[in-house]
Amino acid sequence: MGLRVSIVLPTYNERGNIEPLLAQLLPLGEQWDLELLVVDDDSADGTAELVRQLAHNEPRLRLIRRVGRSGLASAIKEGLLDATGDLVLVMDSDGQHEPGSVRRAIETLEAGGSDLVIGSRFHPEAQILGLSDRRETGSTWANASARFSLPKRYAHLTDYMSGFFALRLEPLLPLIRGVDVNGFKFLYELLAVSRGRLSTAEVPLTFQPRTYGSSKLDLAIFWDFLISILHSLSFRLLPRRAISFGLVGLSGVAVQLLITQLFMALWGLGFEQALPIGVISAASSNYLINNALTFRFARLKGVLLLRGLLKFLLVASLPVMANVGLASAYYSLIAPNAFWAQLAGIVVVFVWNYAASSRFVWNTPN
Repeated sequence: MGLRVSIVLPTYNERGNIEPLLAQLLPLGEQWDLELLVVDDDSADGTAELVRQLAHNEPRLRLIRRVGRSGLASAIKEGLLDATGDLVLVMDSDGQHEPGSVRRAIETLEAGGSDLVIGSRFHPEAQILGLSDRRETGSTWANASARFSLPKRYAHLTDYMSGFFALRLEPLLPLIRGVDVNGFKFLYELLAVSRGRLSTAEVPLTFQPRTYGSSKLDLAIFWDFLISILHSLSFRLLPRRAISFGLVGLSGVAVQLLITQLFMALWGLGFEQALPIGVISAASSNYLINNALTFRFARLKGVLLLRGLLKFLLVASLPVMANVGLASAYYSLIAPNAFWAQLAGIVVVFVWNYAASSRFVWNTPN
């Protein structure tokens, strides 16, 4: 029993799932020196309190309770960095990953020359019992996009979005440290930062229906995936947050053009009178979308949301004036074309808005 195996279990509101899962994992201690790490994002349903109580009588169980930090990828990274095992396996805590697959993944990693073994829902021998048609279609599309954006050495893999994987900890620690925890999926980000240097294998999963709670998937998760793909395709040269801010900015372009045109067409305002309304509307729209998506881990709510909007408009006031001034000058002096005049002004303000609002509105580094 010389080999030490750590199992990292990220949790958020999984009180109904975690105890039966732990009961199924603990017998693995008969084969390996076992460590179970539950990394909890300060669950409101008492998950951490239950695990703490269970740990009183089970020395192989450890709780890491995170306050002021959240997100699945960052929970996985923290668990991996805190693990003491020679081999570490990460799995979901919602009961959808069958504990019986753990033994197969660890034995495959132990016996072969692989650095990383992935539990795949789309392996030819896998069974999907707990994935809706909509989620299965979405996962299939996401895997196809991931395959296109990752190094060719990983083209044989079938599930880049898996939350079930095992790895050799010591040699992979430098890569784990380099994973961007704002990414869509930890596994995808790990494969991306490895640049094709990892030897990989897959084992089939029997993906079970969730018995308690609900899926954590939402619009922000899909947004993170899109940013992850674009980040990889840019050879990771462009900051993830800048890519997100830029995409939101494109929606702001549409808002500004639409609002300006509406006020010109429906209310008979001249371009110079309608433009400031369009610019302020676009800035407000950008702020709300960025708060929901780009800066969702520092998301502002309630009074802070309103205060943040005022800060954002203040921070953006200089570039807004530059936007209006440049667009008006273009319209008057170069060509009376409302579209190109506004686009010229919008291009000028992007960098300022990104850098300044990151620091002064959401108080995050760029």
